[in-house]
Amino acid sequence: ESGKLRPSAPSPTRSRRGRTQMRHALRLCNAAALRLPAAAHLLPAASGATRSHSAAAYVQNNDRNFPDITVEFRAAAPGSLPDPFALVQPQLRPLDSSIRELVGTDHPVLAAAAHHFFERAGKRFRPTLVLLSSAAAAGGDPADARQQRLAEITEMIHAASLLHDDVIDVADTRRGAKTAHRIYGNKVAVLAGDFLLARASLLLARLKDVQVVELLATVIEEMVQGEMMQVRALPQQLLEFEHYVDKTYRKTAALMSLSCEAAVLLGGKPPDHAEALRAYGRHLGIAYQVVDDMLDFTGSAESLGKPALSDMQQGLATAPTLFAADQFPQIREMITRRFAEEGDVATVSELVAQSDGMRLSAELATSHAQKAADALGVLPPSEARDALLHLCFMVLNRSA
Repeated sequence: ESGKLRPSAPSPTRSRRGRTQMRHALRLCNAAALRLPAAAHLLPAASGATRSHSAAAYVQNNDRNFPDITVEFRAAAPGSLPDPFALVQPQLRPLDSSIRELVGTDHPVLAAAAHHFFERAGKRFRPTLVLLSSAAAAGGDPADARQQRLAEITEMIHAASLLHDDVIDVADTRRGAKTAHRIYGNKVAVLAGDFLLARASLLLARLKDVQVVELLATVIEEMVQGEMMQVRALPQQLLEFEHYVDKTYRKTAALMSLSCEAAVLLGGKPPDHAEALRAYGRHLGIAYQVVDDMLDFTGSAESLGKPALSDMQQGLATAPTLFAADQFPQIREMITRRFAEEGDVATVSELVAQSDGMRLSAELATSHAQKAADALGVLPPSEARDALLHLCFMVLNRSA
């Protein structure tokens, strides 16, 4: 059927260790290191009325108390699911001008560097997550003023992390434009990131919710630890799938996971709702990053807004490479030396294309996207919950 991932025939060269690594990678989504509540998605479904439609119009739960929907790689979402970005557009529209006011500063260069990221913003994926989580936990009622402010704070933390990452990675472009440090220099770019984090912290304090402040402070801590895992990993750690998934959670998924949970807490909703959306954000974030790692092999510089194969050029081994290394052991030596020798990047790229690495990565991403969808079974059916389900499909259909 068009758009669905067709499993290829088992490769005669695939090692037993490769199959074991795939099973281990799928089990990692329940590992304590990723802080997954063991049975968050098995709690009884909440009851609640919808705002303008009959509950029967939305995706219902199956007999396992999960939303009755199957997420597939590169498959189109059911037409009944609403566009998540359109649903929160009235709240997203003023976000840009609001952020510009919130990050204002008397220093013109610092202000310009801080605003650099927001001038080429994409769909506002993370604020959309916060707004939809707020609404879904409330049975469809829109996010309130404090939850909208949390969406802005989340985007500021994300922007700060990218300003810092681009300096660390010595990146020339992001989203097809020069990075801030290439325009203003490393010192100004780092200070701009620091400024955004400081302003986000001030706005967090004004929310006057200790749990939410703790969660978002934890996000910043996780992102720093994830970056340290990336730049200071020992050669043997570079070969470990658990190290890769843990780093992925910290660098990418933690912000999505904990900001979704914070949105529910701000709304005063039950702990099971908060746990469910925390799990949703974690699994969606991991799926998002695995697909991103796949696009590094298949995308173009124009579509990605950065050079293709940039991960290996930075010495990073991601899911496709780690899976391919089980079929082609010679890759392991190149991983441990961070692809530093001439020809390493080209050689590994060719071997990944010959291996099952991309297919297994697609299965891993799909598994996490499905677990994200399953986690929403705790919440009452609503248009907002359906929009969150739609995001699971959109993550697996990303092309940039």
